[in-house]
This record gives sequence, structure tokens and C-alpha cells, in this order.
Amino acid sequence: MPHDPTRPQDDTPPDDMPPVARRVRADARRNEDAVLEAAKAVFAISGVEAPVREIAARAGVGVGTLYRRFPKRADLVAAVFRREVDACAAEAASLAARHPPAEALALWLRRYTAFIATKKGLAAALHSGDPAFDALPAYFRAHFEPALIALLDAAAATGQIRDDIPAFDLLRAIGNLSVSSDENDIAHTRRMVDLLIDGLRRHP
Repeated sequence: MPHDPTRPQDDTPPDDMPPVARRVRADARRNEDAVLEAAKAVFAISGVEAPVREIAARAGVGVGTLYRRFPKRADLVAAVFRREVDACAAEAASLAARHPPAEALALWLRRYTAFIATKKGLAAALHSGDPAFDALPAYFRAHFEPALIALLDAAAATGQIRDDIPAFDLLRAIGNLSVSSDENDIAHTRRMVDLLIDGLRRHP
């Protein structure tokens, strides 16, 4: 299968790797996870232009370690974005397993709204012309659209939700509602998304 540069690589050490090499690989993976988790938290507070030293300190690694894995800020931003897309998309199946279809759909749309609302500065980064971001819109659609289609189809099958709503239109609508990071506007967006969810329902 050809290499897909938009997908995170599986860094699980092979079984035949020497023990020392396995420890080094495992340590590198832990460091990367720590950096991505720290960057997620810092970006949510300060935006994607936050100081790299702040991210490294929060992750408990040296700045050099961070730069070895992510030579450019754009590389780090893109990696955080992909990781968050993966987590949000995966939650669709988790919610579907734990809740009735219409409820799972509503819960995931609110989760997706929160995902969009907390990405300070991401829209500007995506349109900055940096090639590191070129594949992200396709990555976004390839993960979120199937997740939402599955939820919409399951809910529509119960007769509670309309069956004529394109998933991508709904994703775009919520994205357009979630452009502001101001707290008052975020609260307003949540209310508007609740109205949007209500509009998906079949009413007697």
C-alpha cells in the first residue's frame, strides 16, 4: 500500500526489534504523545502561534526533542489537528454503541461543535499557504463525513430524523456557525446548533 503522508504512522515496535531499540522507540512515542497533548492544551488557550517553549515545558521535554519530531510549527499544528480529528471521529462509533441513534447523533454534533470552537487560529493556519496544511481539508472530510453518515443513517432508520440531509452540508453549516472563539459567541453557537439539531427531527 502506498505511503499516505496525512496519516500518523504506527510506531509500535516490531516483535523482533532488540530490547534497547524497543525502549528507545517506546520512549520516542511517549514523548510524541506528550508533545501533542501539551500542544492541544496550549493551542486551545493561546492559539496556534503559542510559544514552542511553553509547549515543550508542559510536555516535560526539551525544545530540541520537540523540534526533532516537528521541525516546523506547521508540522506540529497539522499533527495536533489530525490527532483531534481522529479522536472526534472515533467518538461517533462510541456514542452510537452507548445511546439510541437520534441521541447519539445529537451528542456527536455537539462534540463536533466543541472541536471546531476550540481550534483557535486554525482556520487562518489552513489558509496560510503552508504545504504542511494542504492535505488537512481532505483528511477532515475523509474522517468526519463517514462518521456522520453512519449516525444520520442510523437515526433516519428509526423515523426520528430526516433522511435527506447531506452529511457534508451539516458539517459545513456547523463549521460556519463556529468561526468565533469568543466565549459569548461560543454559547450562542451552541444554542444555534441545538436549533439545527431540532430541525433534523421529524415532527408529527
